[in-house]
Amino acid sequence: MDIHKVGSDTTVLADSLEVPGIGHLPVNAYVVTAKEPVVVDTGLSLDDRDFVATLSTVIDLDDVRWIWLTHPDKDHTGGIFDLLDAAPEAKVVTTFVGAGEMTTERPLPMDRVYLCNPGQSLDVGDRMLHAFRPPLFDNPATVGFYDERTGICFSSDCFGGPMPTAELAESGHANDLKPEELAGAQTLWATIDSPWVHLVDPAKYRATIEPLREMNPEIVLSTHLPPAVRMTSMMLETIAAAPDSDPFVGPDQAALVQMLASFEPGGMAAGR
Repeated sequence: MDIHKVGSDTTVLADSLEVPGIGHLPVNAYVVTAKEPVVVDTGLSLDDRDFVATLSTVIDLDDVRWIWLTHPDKDHTGGIFDLLDAAPEAKVVTTFVGAGEMTTERPLPMDRVYLCNPGQSLDVGDRMLHAFRPPLFDNPATVGFYDERTGICFSSDCFGGPMPTAELAESGHANDLKPEELAGAQTLWATIDSPWVHLVDPAKYRATIEPLREMNPEIVLSTHLPPAVRMTSMMLETIAAAPDSDPFVGPDQAALVQMLASFEPGGMAAGR
């Protein structure tokens, strides 16, 4: 995991996962050191990750006031309950659906939940965080936000893209890729993570992009992309074209057998 700053008061806690045949998928969480500090998502739900220990090197956990859960998938909730224990003053910002989804595994303590819907705002003492629904999402509880003080947009899974190396996924910048490489990675991720984009009315879908175009954030921070600075227009054009791209079709069983064989010493024959 790599820790680095974007601007003066936003910190990236960057992790990644290698996805065979796809690349290295960034998995980011963030800290906004507002007057009332905000942790955005809580990392991977994997035994070898200790999100709270990593977070404690960035901020005194007693100071955390808000945990903005962009949606309750396991790559966003890894440290949430440990963090609630370690940060007794913190509340979880989510939606009614998001809180409901958490009950299927372990319910959030409802006295520590703050419901914030797209179109509403959260006052964190020295700025307002404006909630919105990103154009692309894989969970109905998804809510990103725009930090009016820094001009940073937190887009959850939207704008994600697998990177060619773990180093680039965790320590790089979206601008490190050639424009066509970045567009290809983001289009691939859009078709994997939001396959419904091929089924909806393209005009209605593209209308959901316009609020982001009007917002025109200087920096876009996605869960699944290295920080993107002054790249918003280009990335909006990429996701606007997602309905016209080819649907993602994953490997079938024959391909899986071949991949497994390639991992064995000497590359044993497929199907053995």
